[in-house]
Amino acid sequence: MNPRATEDTGTACHGIDDITLLDALIDGVNVMKHFSRIIHSVSILLIMAITVCVLYHTDKLLRPKDMHGMMQAGALYYQPKNTIDVAFMGSSHIYYNVNTALLWEKYGMAAYDYGAAEQPLSITYHYLIELCKYQNPKLIVLDLFGPAEFKEDYQYTFLRDNLYGMRFSINKLQMLYASCEPSQYFEYFPGWLDYHDRYRSLNKADWNYMTSSSKEKASFKGYTPYTNNVALEEPELTQDLSGDITVKSEIYLQRIIDYTAEHDIDLFLIVAPYPTNDSHELVYNRVHEIADRAGIRFNSTNYFYDHMDLNFETDFNDLSHLNYAGSCKFTDYLAGEIVRQFDIPDRRGCDGYESWDQHVTDVQEMVQKE
Repeated sequence: MNPRATEDTGTACHGIDDITLLDALIDGVNVMKHFSRIIHSVSILLIMAITVCVLYHTDKLLRPKDMHGMMQAGALYYQPKNTIDVAFMGSSHIYYNVNTALLWEKYGMAAYDYGAAEQPLSITYHYLIELCKYQNPKLIVLDLFGPAEFKEDYQYTFLRDNLYGMRFSINKLQMLYASCEPSQYFEYFPGWLDYHDRYRSLNKADWNYMTSSSKEKASFKGYTPYTNNVALEEPELTQDLSGDITVKSEIYLQRIIDYTAEHDIDLFLIVAPYPTNDSHELVYNRVHEIADRAGIRFNSTNYFYDHMDLNFETDFNDLSHLNYAGSCKFTDYLAGEIVRQFDIPDRRGCDGYESWDQHVTDVQEMVQKE
């Protein structure tokens, strides 16, 4: 055997081993770099997730929680999906006057008060769109006090109450655009800029809401009982003319009519009882004409005080809203009209509707505490 050949072969083998080792080291370094990039990406995603989570819960804690629209809008997202059969919409005349606990306990009606203080129809329209993202209502009952009382195209007094309960979405941005002059946008959006410093005034209700379960939040159906008593004078209704509804209100009323028709939802236009006047009746008479033209049912319940046994001495909480006793009388009358004219199922005892049972208990406890 040639010694030089053996030496060359050994050198070649050592060279191959060195190259293999170098490749292995390079592969190892590449794997470590790849692994490091993965760790870096996961860390960024984790930090982003934690940041979003903290901001979400901080926003939920700091956001105002009044009963004039914010809670009504916010609690919608905790309602069991596609369980609301009847949604009552409009201004404060809805969540003061329509007793959803009575509707469930006596009629088995799965109803929800989805309104806000001084709500214009431009906002009601976008509330309707929001409602139908999460629910499949059979009937919308719309109160028309808002367009009769408030004639400005942009109403700012309770705009925050109408805005802050709704989740961020394109629909919410469109609602803001319809409800607010461009020069005022950043007064209301994003909302947390307005209430980010509420940490100085946080109270027990804020923390209770923060820690309450989704099940507990679902038991709120928009209605709150009030037990104050203000004696009022029963109005005399003499207005025969119609008109005075703003162009914007009439446009959005028609959009609501069209939307419900397109989505096969019944629409019932009402006026809840209160000390109305000739100026308001002018608008209601015009709404009645619009309803008749569209083949929609309309009921101004101010003509039926006797039917509901409403007493202006004892049944009002303030100058415009019913108290608990009055809400029971009005709701009982209204439920009879709904049952007579619309096909609404009795959901008592059905799976998935337990939150309405809890709602009845909650309302009874609130009344007993007053």
